[in-house]
Parts: sequence; C-alpha cells; structure tokens
Amino acid sequence: MNRRILAFSIFFCLVVAPCAIGHLTIQPASHFAYEQGAIVRGNTTKKQLALVFTGDEFGDGIEKIGRVLKNQGTKASFFLTGRFYRRADLRPMIQRLRLDGHYLGPHSDTHLLYCDWKDRNKLLVTKDVFDNDLRANYDAMREFGITSSDARFFLPPFEWYNQTISSWTSGAGLQLVNFTPGSGSNADYTTPQMENYVDSDAILRRIKTYEAKDPSGLNGFILLMHVGVAPERKDKFYDRLDELINWLKSEKYEPIRIDQLLSKN
Repeated sequence: MNRRILAFSIFFCLVVAPCAIGHLTIQPASHFAYEQGAIVRGNTTKKQLALVFTGDEFGDGIEKIGRVLKNQGTKASFFLTGRFYRRADLRPMIQRLRLDGHYLGPHSDTHLLYCDWKDRNKLLVTKDVFDNDLRANYDAMREFGITSSDARFFLPPFEWYNQTISSWTSGAGLQLVNFTPGSGSNADYTTPQMENYVDSDAILRRIKTYEAKDPSGLNGFILLMHVGVAPERKDKFYDRLDELINWLKSEKYEPIRIDQLLSKN
C-alpha cells in the first residue's frame, strides 16, 4: 500500500472520521447502533463486547494474539483481506484461529478505498468492482472452509464506507459492520513518524477513560485493533492484549465473537 495513502487514511479514521460520525441510529428491538447502514455497536444493556482484529499488509502479531486469546479462553473476530488469507507464511496461524473457534470474516480482497476521504458520498468504485473484489475475498476464505453463510458480517477496508456500500453489502446477503467510535483503540496502527501517533500506554488509557465516561461503559462495543503494524512502530499494542483482557474481565465484561454479539435472538 502506498505509504502516503496509508498515513492519510489512518489520520482520517482517527481524527476526522470520529468527528463526522454524527448521530447514530438505534434499532430499539435489538439495541444496535447503526451508522450509514453498518452496525457499529451491539446491545448496550449487556456487559458483552467483541474484540475485532483487521489485517491486510502486516500480520506480525497474529501468532501472539492467537496465543493470548487461547490462554485467556477468549474468542475474538478477525476480518482479513483476500491477500492476507493467501499469504503462505500466515496460513498455519489462520488455520489455528479457525480451529480455536474464532470468527474469520472478509475485509475486501485488495483493501480498496470505497469513498473519497473529503466527500463520503463520492464513490471511488463501481458496483461491479465492489462485487468482484468481495467475491475474490470469499474465494480466498473458501480455502479455509469458510463460506459467506459462515461469515455474513463484513468489515469495510479503511473502516470507511457510505450508505451505498452498505446497500451493496446487503444486496450480497451480508451485513456491514464497523468499529464503535470513541475509544481510539484503532490507533494501534500509527507509527512514530505520523503526527497522530498514539503509543500503547495512551491507547489503553483512552479505552479505560471512555469506559468510565460512557453511561453504558463498553457494553456492546466493537473494539477494533490490528493483527500487525508497520515495523516502524516498535511499541506493539498487541503486546498489551493480555493486560487489556484481564482488565475487561476485572470489570465484568465478557468478550465474545461478533456474530454472537450481534445475534438478534
């Protein structure tokens, strides 16, 4: 991925996008929160949340993340691009995550940018491009025995989308999801060279601060992190995953798979 695009996209997701989230639509029957047609938060009446990891270019943390989750007896959700699924060096760990019972879903095949950063309503892809890319992502997943019926939740690349993308996703028989705004957990992708760099101490502190100020705490949260990061970042937040899960459990939160969190039963 072009470094300039990556740096700007991270800046946008962390700084600009949260300001543009606006009012979230709550579906009373399920207590789910929606933004632009995507579910961004589950039921806020239950102390449950989903730990979500996305992966495309970097996968350096996948082995440690898997080991910590196994030791903690915790299930998480992984949204990975087609090119991530196709990497031979990552195949054993992806298979292990599958065997350990984690949710494995799509994150687009080649990590496309769907919408203009400055004008969210301006699409940068056609429906055919969207459909073909998503189909290729599922083709890669099928090598691990995962079909669209197994993984109907789709997390968009760059975590950036609009209502049209949500509608196209729905037309494919899937449901778009995105991270719950506010905690800043997704800042684990930033590197020291970026103006918006956030170190791991600050990320963990922000999560705890948000939990304390939100009347619903982290109930229903989709807490997004990454399975890997550019080598320029030496302070890997996944090294703090054990600490994060211990704290969540001490606060009586139950981390569960995203399909369980967003079950309407």
